[in-house]
Amino acid sequence: MTAKPRTSIDFMRWRTVGLVLSTAINLAAVLSLFIQGLNLGIEFTGGTVVELAYERAADLDHIRTAIKTSDFGGGTVQNFGGPLNVLLRLPPSENIAGTEAASADYTARLEKLLPGAKVRRVEFVGPQVGDELATDGIIASLIALGGILVYVMLRFTFKFSVGAIIATVHDVMVILGFFSISRLEFDLTALAAVLAIMGYSLNDTIVIFDRIRENFRSIRKMPPIDVMNLSLNQTLSRTINTHVVTSLSVFALFFFGGELIHGFSIAFLIGIVVGTYSSIYVATASVLALGATRQELLPIQKEGAEADKRP
Repeated sequence: MTAKPRTSIDFMRWRTVGLVLSTAINLAAVLSLFIQGLNLGIEFTGGTVVELAYERAADLDHIRTAIKTSDFGGGTVQNFGGPLNVLLRLPPSENIAGTEAASADYTARLEKLLPGAKVRRVEFVGPQVGDELATDGIIASLIALGGILVYVMLRFTFKFSVGAIIATVHDVMVILGFFSISRLEFDLTALAAVLAIMGYSLNDTIVIFDRIRENFRSIRKMPPIDVMNLSLNQTLSRTINTHVVTSLSVFALFFFGGELIHGFSIAFLIGIVVGTYSSIYVATASVLALGATRQELLPIQKEGAEADKRP
């Protein structure tokens, strides 16, 4: 017997609106990525990492202003291990070759720019390292998508796997589009959040797909669109509870985690919202549009199974 949901929202009534909205957002994301790309962090573009030490708690706002107005051209500033230590991530300099980034001249310029600071170490990140990281990130994403396709296809059907892949790609494109349009720095932490969201969103989609399969098998005369709506309403409370708790944790990281993980927390917060939406109006709506039927989800009956049950 199917449990009666607490809500009776007609989600699939708005599937066309959802399709138009998702298409428009993804087109805007692709267009922005094509025109201006991402504001890549130093891990991808190369640059200089500098560790500073102060005798008193460092004024990060003052350091940011000094770096931004200098010939270093800006960069990220954050505490490192405590209020007395500061980590600078500076963009590549046209005036200094990579081999000179850790030279005494480079150290002297920083200590002159920031009185009271003592340079502990200077490390240069070459652009070839950034290219390798970018390539590895793309490969990791493609492997994850391939794994999702195989997993969902084996657990459900091909139509369900297509819906899951479309939703996952949708989530990734929305996050990348946001970073491209807003010009926020896309660093390794943001990439980690994108990969994490792929799994997080898939988990929500799988829960909904499981309930759809159960209802398809137990309810014989209900049209597929009504089965979808029933399943979404039955899993709605679980979805809300999960995303609210996760959002509280990520908000804590955003406000108290420091600048180092801002990219991660922002990307994850966007992914939570988009992942919830895509599980309903991208993944489920795609399965419905592909014409999923009850017969496809029925368990395979082995030949002679009825005879085996006889006493």
